Amino acid sequence: MKKYFAIAFGALYMLFFAIPFPMIIYYSVNSEFDVNTLRDTDPWLALSIVGISIILWLIVLLGYFYKWILHIFISKKHIESLKSKGIAREAKILHVVKKSKPDAKFTTYELELLFKNLADTEITHKTVITDGKPQQRRFEVGKKISLILDRDSKKEPHFIIATTEVGINIIRILLIFLGWLVFVGLVLGYYVYAYQTESYGMGWRFMSFGHPLIVCPAVLLFFRYLLKFIFSKLTGLNGDAGLIKFKGMKTWAKLIKVSQTGTYINDQPEIRFELEYSDNKHHVHRNSLKKVIRLLDLDITKQERIEIFYLPENPNQIAFASDLNTIN
Repeated sequence: MKKYFAIAFGALYMLFFAIPFPMIIYYSVNSEFDVNTLRDTDPWLALSIVGISIILWLIVLLGYFYKWILHIFISKKHIESLKSKGIAREAKILHVVKKSKPDAKFTTYELELLFKNLADTEITHKTVITDGKPQQRRFEVGKKISLILDRDSKKEPHFIIATTEVGINIIRILLIFLGWLVFVGLVLGYYVYAYQTESYGMGWRFMSFGHPLIVCPAVLLFFRYLLKFIFSKLTGLNGDAGLIKFKGMKTWAKLIKVSQTGTYINDQPEIRFELEYSDNKHHVHRNSLKKVIRLLDLDITKQERIEIFYLPENPNQIAFASDLNTIN
């Protein structure tokens, strides 16, 4: 519960600085705006700024449409494809945590599973499952369940429980779509409002790079990529992490050199690890990984060997085994 509260608070905090805050600043500074200055503004520059703002808002709105709506249908199609074309695996349940409330209609568990990936390397992975038949006690520590792994592992989900049934809640989708349309309507409405209240009969000359119509989408996009950047730095993982975990092979890498990059996140140093390892064809590779290390975990820099995963088809794609365990 605390985790979800922190996420919700962080989202609202960033939303404030992305939308209301730029508006407050802009209209406070322009409260005593001199209309005569509009005549000296280059109309083509103003129209160019309007065009940039439209492009930014399109990127934001289409991104939300994909994430909130389209991704649901893509995931459904992917799961249906998995059931017919995936690779079967048997998993052992190592740990079970009940997530649902006692009076919930369905029982939800977080399972920690042990199974072999596509390269027959044993991995552990956490997943959340909703059990419609808890009386059968299918998900208990020590029991085994059947999985279906994605042959490519290029997109989530990388695997499903063999008994998974997929469906779409049309009412929920319609509500989300309605919310997205409201968001689009608010953006379009603000364009109309800004034009009617700030143009003074001189078109879009009032537009500048400091106007909320361009600052707000720019800040939203900045936060989106900033979070991705911070996550990749803190975990040492990138977009190929899932691919490496589910198609990769495990090996021990010799730690050749450790150095600081000069980057700090939350006063924690980013460390570059120079590694040497052999692949399944006995070819020796030298590669490096960068990761932000907590001060209490700096002992890792003194180890002689570190366990890593690499892709057999591209041994230069590597990740720390300990980091891949954090992928859910």
